[in-house]
Amino acid sequence: APTVLLVHGGPWAPGASLAWEAEPQFLASRGYRVLQVSFRGTTGLGWAHEQASWGQWGLTMQDDLQDAVRWAVAQKLTDPQRVCIYGASYGGYAALMGPVQHPDTYRCAVSHVGVTDIALLFSANWSDISAAGRKYGLTRLVGDPVRDAERLRRVSPVHRVAEIKVPVLLAQGRLDRRVSPEHADRFVAAARRAGVDVERVDYEEGHGFALASSQADFWQRLAAFLDRHLAAR
Repeated sequence: APTVLLVHGGPWAPGASLAWEAEPQFLASRGYRVLQVSFRGTTGLGWAHEQASWGQWGLTMQDDLQDAVRWAVAQKLTDPQRVCIYGASYGGYAALMGPVQHPDTYRCAVSHVGVTDIALLFSANWSDISAAGRKYGLTRLVGDPVRDAERLRRVSPVHRVAEIKVPVLLAQGRLDRRVSPEHADRFVAAARRAGVDVERVDYEEGHGFALASSQADFWQRLAAFLDRHLAAR
C-alpha cells in the first residue's frame, strides 16, 4: 500500500498507542498504510533506548525511521515508490530531514510546527522553553550551540533545503511559542530560493491545534496533498 510514515513529536515522549488514535485512523481511512516508529528517544522502552538519542537529531534517529520503511517494504506491506513522511514538532523536523538524509525513500514530506533551524531553539526570545531548559536540557539532549555548532547546522533542514527534491507541505501556528514562526519563515524563504516545491499554510494556533476547525482544514489539505503525490506510481 502507499504509506505515510507518521513520526511522533517530543522526541522524548511515548510513541504510538494501541488505543484508538484519530490521526492514524484518519490516514488509514484514506487508504494509506500508517507506519509509526518507536525510534531511539521514544520513552517507555528503557534508559539505553532513550539515551541513545542524545545528540542524534538528524542522524541515527533518522536512520531508525529509514530502517522501519525498509522493513515494511521487505514485508511487502509498503510500496517503496509511494512513501510520504509526516509529523509535528520533532516529527515535523524529521519529516524535513527525511528527504535530505534518505532522498530515495520519500515521495513527499509534510511538516507541522516543525523545527527547521536548531540554533533557534537556543536563541529565540519568544519561547516557552526556559533559559535553564535551554542551557542544561537542550545542550545535553540535542547539542551544545557553540561546541557542536557545525553539527547542529548540518542537521538543520533550513541549511540543507536545496537537497530536498520532493514536494513539501508546511503548516505553522502563528502563536507558537515552542517552535516560533521564524522557523517556517526561514525555511520557506530558503526553499523558494532553491526552487523547492513548498506549500505553506498558517493558523491562528499555538504548538498544535486547539480548534477543531483548524484541525479539519489541515487534514483536508493533508489528504489532498497526499492524494496528489501518492495516488499513482
